[in-house]
Amino acid sequence: MSVRDEREPLAPRTTSLYDYALFRHGIEPDGQVPRKGYPLPDGSPPEPSRKHLTWQEARAEIASALTAPLADPDPVRAAEAVHEKARELGMTHRTLHAHTARLPLTDEDAARRTARQLTRTGTTVAAVGIGIALLIRLGEPEDVPCLKALGTLCGLASAASAALDPLDRQAAALLVIRDRDRSERLTPLATAIATGDAEAVRAALVAVPDEPQALLHPRRVAEAADLHGLLRSRPVDPELPAVAGRLLHRMSRDLGRRPEILDYLPATSVYAYFVKYADRLPPTPQLHELLLSTALDLHSGPAALLNWRPRRREALLGGLERLLDGPAWTPGAELPPGAERRRADWIRRTGRRPFVPAPAPGPHPRWEVAVVHDAPDSNSVETRILVDGLPLLPALFGQGPGNAPEYLIDNGALRAGPGPREVQLAEASCTEGCCGALYVTIRRDGTEVVWDGWRGAVGPPPPAYRFDAAAYDAELERAEQDHSWCWPARSTARLIGAGLRERPELVRRWDLDVIWVGTDWRESHTTVVRLAFSPPDGAEGPDGTPLRLYFDWHLPDDDGLPPQDRAAAALERIATSDPKHFAALKGGSRELAESLGYTWPRS
Repeated sequence: MSVRDEREPLAPRTTSLYDYALFRHGIEPDGQVPRKGYPLPDGSPPEPSRKHLTWQEARAEIASALTAPLADPDPVRAAEAVHEKARELGMTHRTLHAHTARLPLTDEDAARRTARQLTRTGTTVAAVGIGIALLIRLGEPEDVPCLKALGTLCGLASAASAALDPLDRQAAALLVIRDRDRSERLTPLATAIATGDAEAVRAALVAVPDEPQALLHPRRVAEAADLHGLLRSRPVDPELPAVAGRLLHRMSRDLGRRPEILDYLPATSVYAYFVKYADRLPPTPQLHELLLSTALDLHSGPAALLNWRPRRREALLGGLERLLDGPAWTPGAELPPGAERRRADWIRRTGRRPFVPAPAPGPHPRWEVAVVHDAPDSNSVETRILVDGLPLLPALFGQGPGNAPEYLIDNGALRAGPGPREVQLAEASCTEGCCGALYVTIRRDGTEVVWDGWRGAVGPPPPAYRFDAAAYDAELERAEQDHSWCWPARSTARLIGAGLRERPELVRRWDLDVIWVGTDWRESHTTVVRLAFSPPDGAEGPDGTPLRLYFDWHLPDDDGLPPQDRAAAALERIATSDPKHFAALKGGSRELAESLGYTWPRS
């Protein structure tokens, strides 16, 4: 960072935040930026207190205050007016930033000049934040040094990285991993990147632990370290291919937001590198799992939506298939114990799934049940819907994975009946109330099944999809009969769930309802039956809602029984004894629980 040209300050005896950032960086002995950035200068105005305004009210106030100053052709006068308006608005700089970034502009050139004046001479976080928000749309390469400097200040990294994204991806990524690395596992990488030493960056990247805490933002890690550049300059590196594969797989995971792989610009080239050089890596069970997970990502995950050259994705899948068919990857007859056994069992069950030939061209539906996990004990299961060979849900929603097969397939939710029916295909990982869900209306129209009436899709309204009814029913029948993806505890859960649907009187006699039957999130080898108790008298709480108690019954698969026998035994026990006596109370109304003699569970 170089000291900026002399400019007239906005007020006498004040220091701009830009100058202050340059000063702090210059006096640091090692030039390292703290994880949360440099603290704001002493005596700078505190952030305004939050007004109790709705989103629409705040937007209207900000538009009214800033529209005229931002159209002023004199950037110095306009910046002074913005400073004053920011103080009068009395909103947090984050609120100001969010609405300014969406503010209609009558003169973009004038707004750009004002944004530069604000970012280079602004003295308050609110005013500088407005300038940065404008540069998200209006920034040019000459703004990069200023944005990089401001991003080192506490509270400005997120805004600066958003403005840097279209201008300098690596600089934006470095701000992100420095600002959001709560575990500090990426500090050595950020330090190495700041030195500009490619060998140090390579060593630090290889040393990053393959853990969710360290790789919460895998795309940003790859961009900050310039993974693509490292791979091109080291085509025979013994360790980088594994790092590339792990980062690509984590980018492809849908964790409640748009899959990062869709925004990683060199993704297709990095996939090609990984597949080309994977055979040079030691053939460990971990690598076997990674190769197979990558194949699933390319076959039915969001990676299939990348801008592939014709037949390129199919060629990479073919390369992975040939590699996994080799003798080094053939599972032994005996499975190892514990977690490694579950890894090997997943590999055995999933091994052929990503290499199933695609149906003939045309809008043919296909349902894939994907068991994708970051660790052998993970329990992440989703239904992937393929239309014409491409995954539908990440293209239309991307806020969460497809709903579980027990909901979409086992319950017949996707069947086309005589009348239209709305079905939830996916829900945001943070819940529908927060970030929404994707719905479609399924109806039968003569010899076709129609999907239309979309609700909750991200982006332009999706088209109506028309499927040949006979092909649709056949594919759904195939999916309903395909249990090959299930592991023993999940098979037990599906059998218990089916038994309770067929015989609802088993739980109703105990005043219970079935809430959910599945496998424990942290212990995938344990089946869980969740039940809700409602008192026969219909008792209600002070707010008028019915009082309920929730019970979980855990059934580990360590008894040596096959799923069919374990499920039959579970159904028999429910039929002959009240589950409230052997299942664990998990929540509900404490008042109701204590009145019935239950001990309230510890939090």
